[in-house]
Amino acid sequence: MSKTFLVTGGCGFIGSHLVEALVKKGHKVRILDNLSTGKIENIAAVSPHDVELLVGDVSELSMVEAAMEGCDYVFHEAAIASVPKSIEDPIATAGVNYGGTLNVLHTAHKYQVRRVVFAGSAAVYGDEPTLPKSESMPVIPITPYGIDKLASELMGHFYARTLGLEFVSLRYFNVFGLRQDPSSPYSGVISIFCDRIGQGLAPTIYGNGLQSRDFIHVHDVVEANLIAMEHPEAQGKSFNVGRGIATSLLEISNLLNDLTEQRLQPIHQLCRPGDIRHSVADNTALKALGWSPKVSIRQGLTELLQIKENIFLRK
Repeated sequence: MSKTFLVTGGCGFIGSHLVEALVKKGHKVRILDNLSTGKIENIAAVSPHDVELLVGDVSELSMVEAAMEGCDYVFHEAAIASVPKSIEDPIATAGVNYGGTLNVLHTAHKYQVRRVVFAGSAAVYGDEPTLPKSESMPVIPITPYGIDKLASELMGHFYARTLGLEFVSLRYFNVFGLRQDPSSPYSGVISIFCDRIGQGLAPTIYGNGLQSRDFIHVHDVVEANLIAMEHPEAQGKSFNVGRGIATSLLEISNLLNDLTEQRLQPIHQLCRPGDIRHSVADNTALKALGWSPKVSIRQGLTELLQIKENIFLRK
C-alpha cells in the first residue's frame, strides 16, 4: 500500500538517496529543502509524478506545517551538518539543527504522523575515549553541532514518552558516497580526499592522520532508515549507524593512492577545534533489527573514483 513520506533535506546527500529508495518502493514523497547545500539534480532520477518539492527551511514553522500536512511518516534529514560552522556561528546552526527539529516534532504530533526517524549523529559522544561507542554510554558532546543533535534527540524522546509520537534516532557515524559535494565546506573527508587525489593533488590531513573514523556508505545508511521506520522494536530508541570498523585517515589516503596507482603524500596541518581522535560504532542494537552493512570502504571508494575522468582503477 502506497504511503506518503516527508523527507526534510531530501535534495541533499543522504536525503536524495532516501527519496530514491522510497520511490522505488512505490511510495509518494514530499521534500522540504532550502537548497542551501542540497541540489535539485540530486533527485533527477525520480519522476516528478512521485515527488513533490517544497523549497523552504525547517526553521520556519509554517513551512514545516505546509510540507507535513497529509504525510504518514517523516524522515528528518535537514541540518547544517558542519562542526566548524557550528563553532563559527552556533546561533544560526542551532536555529536549524535544534529549532528545525522542534518544529518537525511539534508538527508531527499536531498532524498525528505515525513515526519520525531523525538523522542524529555520533557527535553526541564527544571525545570520550571508550571504544566502541555504544548507545548506553554517557553522551558528552564537545561542539555546538553535537549539542544540537543531542538536544534534538532528547526532545524527540520526550515527544515519544510523554506525547505518544513514535520517534527513532539514528546516530550516523561518518557517512560517505555519491552526491557528497567535495566543494562544500560541510563535506566529509572521503569526498574531499577523492576529489583531490582524483585530480592528482595531495590531500590535506589535520593532525598526524592516525585519528580514526567509522566510515559507513550512504546505501547502508538508507537501509538503516528504512528499517528504523518499519520495525516495531525501533520505536523510542536511538541506534548507532556505522560499520563497526575504525579506519585511520592515513589508511584512506593510502587506499586511494592504491586505487589510482599514485603515491601522493598528504599535507599535514594543525588539528582543528572540535576534531576528535577516534570514533567507531558498536552497531549491535541495529543489527538485532536485521540490518547489516553491505558496502566496504574499498567498494565505496572505487564507486566514487569511477565518476572522475581519466582515472585508472587497479582491478
